[in-house]
Amino acid sequence: MKSIVLLYFSMFSLTLLSQQLPQYSQWSMNQFAENPAHAGIKRCVDIHSLYRMQWIRFEGAPNSGFLSVSIPLAAQRRKYLSARHGTGFKFETDQIGQFNVNRLSAAYAAHFNFDEYNRLSLGLYGGIMQLGYDPSGLQGSEPDPAAMSEGSIVTPDASFGAWFNAKTYYVGLTLKNLIPSKWNNVGLNTRNRFHASLSAGYQLAINESISLTPAGILRIPAKGPVSIDLNLMMDINNVVGIGVGYRNTDALIALLNIKIQEQFSISYSFDYTLSNIQLGASNTHEISLRYTTCKPRKTSSSSCPLFE
Repeated sequence: MKSIVLLYFSMFSLTLLSQQLPQYSQWSMNQFAENPAHAGIKRCVDIHSLYRMQWIRFEGAPNSGFLSVSIPLAAQRRKYLSARHGTGFKFETDQIGQFNVNRLSAAYAAHFNFDEYNRLSLGLYGGIMQLGYDPSGLQGSEPDPAAMSEGSIVTPDASFGAWFNAKTYYVGLTLKNLIPSKWNNVGLNTRNRFHASLSAGYQLAINESISLTPAGILRIPAKGPVSIDLNLMMDINNVVGIGVGYRNTDALIALLNIKIQEQFSISYSFDYTLSNIQLGASNTHEISLRYTTCKPRKTSSSSCPLFE
């Protein structure tokens, strides 16, 4: 019966044009997954993977994850004002009840350094989205033939991203679902809806060993509730990161990041659910792994890799 309720909730949400995209608590540590302008922004290969288990024990609750690879492209350039380039790809999956969404995207970005620290990056994601519906597991006293028919569609997918960073702060813009493809075998008024997000962060160095980075992201669907994530990360010796966060629509968040031998890191976040969903579910867990060929600069033990 819970699956029937969740299916109704999913269809109702789609009808109201609310959030169609997964949201990650560790967004600030996985910027390329959020914004294609981060493709190749560093001078080394960056590989991230993440898995999110949302609302544990709530039947049909979202399970999301991605694998992303960011790769710089060799380019001859003057010291400043000429472009560097980057590419990469991302595979993302999102399971909600009887619906499963898979996205495979390739990215390209250009990076323009105005001086040693100020940089503007512009990027694009382009690829395909596959939406599947599997009615197995649904139960009801009077099954609806329309709800019991399995279906799958494949549509084009595109996103645009812009990013600006200076030595101690950044601002990002992402426009998603730029191709409003209809979901013909799901409903009469269902389709990919335009979404936008704005993000920003600032790094405050306390001393040579410790820095604080407050950051926030504003997620704006075409219609429906706006989501705001705010977090504060403390970096210790560029090895351990500890943070707290708040999402206005759902949760309090705790974050932990640990670097292993400079090039590997593991991150974990815990969402304590604040909404009424907690009445029928536990909280949310998120874990990610990262490998990078970058080696940190030795100028400061609290340097932030987003600004390098």
